[in-house]
Amino acid sequence: MEISGSQSSSNIMWFFRDRGFDDRSIHEMFKKCKRLERVQRERASENWAYLRSIGIQERKLPSVVSKCPKILTLGLNEKLVPMVECLATLGTKPSEVASAIARFPHILSHSVEEKLCPLLAFFQALGVPEKQLGKMILLNPRLISYSIESKLTHIVDFLASLGLTREGMIGKVLVKNPFIMGYSVDKRLRPTSDFLQSVGLTELDLQRVAMSFPEVLCRDVDKILRPNLTYLRRCGFEDGQIAALVTGYPPILIKSIRNSLEPRIRFLVDVMGRRIDEVADYPDFFRHGLKKRLELRQKLLKQRNTDCSLSEMLECNQKTFLVKFGLIEGLA
Repeated sequence: MEISGSQSSSNIMWFFRDRGFDDRSIHEMFKKCKRLERVQRERASENWAYLRSIGIQERKLPSVVSKCPKILTLGLNEKLVPMVECLATLGTKPSEVASAIARFPHILSHSVEEKLCPLLAFFQALGVPEKQLGKMILLNPRLISYSIESKLTHIVDFLASLGLTREGMIGKVLVKNPFIMGYSVDKRLRPTSDFLQSVGLTELDLQRVAMSFPEVLCRDVDKILRPNLTYLRRCGFEDGQIAALVTGYPPILIKSIRNSLEPRIRFLVDVMGRRIDEVADYPDFFRHGLKKRLELRQKLLKQRNTDCSLSEMLECNQKTFLVKFGLIEGLA
């Protein structure tokens, strides 16, 4: 595509070159935003300086503008300042707003009145506490680009279909993982919930998973969940035990087999001399650090030739553990 030869276009070309953009990057931005051809260099400079003034580092600005060149064409006081000031009221630290804009600069192209305010009202109606609203938006600023009617309502209806109530429970899920709203119900969330039910999770189990670790619902069945299920079966777990493991510790289906599950199960069987059945009764076994907790405590118990259940061994802090088993001197 040929860039217009107008004076305005020439000015903006030099504006970009002065800031280190190469011709290819400039052409790509012109493709993304036709309005760049007509924007005055003064406006672009003013907007650039403003973005820097709110905490976006100079070295990151080219990346921010490349993602959304439109922000250089927007009215500073009409568009950028109102959105930034509104976002600032939602954050606890000034840096959170700059970070959110750097990750999703398109947020500045949306209207406070037409997009942000309705979005906040939508979440408040779901019982999301006011303090958490900002956390959600700033953690996943892309939320502002989603349609409430065709996207977000669909997600809420899906969560309600799992038995979660709209008066608080769904709000807690969304606060825990705001990114869940970016997934397709039909292509990702429903296939995942169907898979979990096929493993043996009841509706109540599924609700517990959604409430405690909604990230599991967002993972691809064939790429992540099914391989982990196959591995657990290969280890000797029966389907009922796997359902108990998943309900008790949902990340077991998304943790790395090689780096997380395999080393712990090998340690459980080969070093601790325990049966895998024991972790079905205590799924939180997989939550504990291998080096900092499992190996250390196993070593101390072995020195004293002490037997105990996994929960007795792990379900307490280090001081309580040492006192419980008379191992205070073992800390030294």
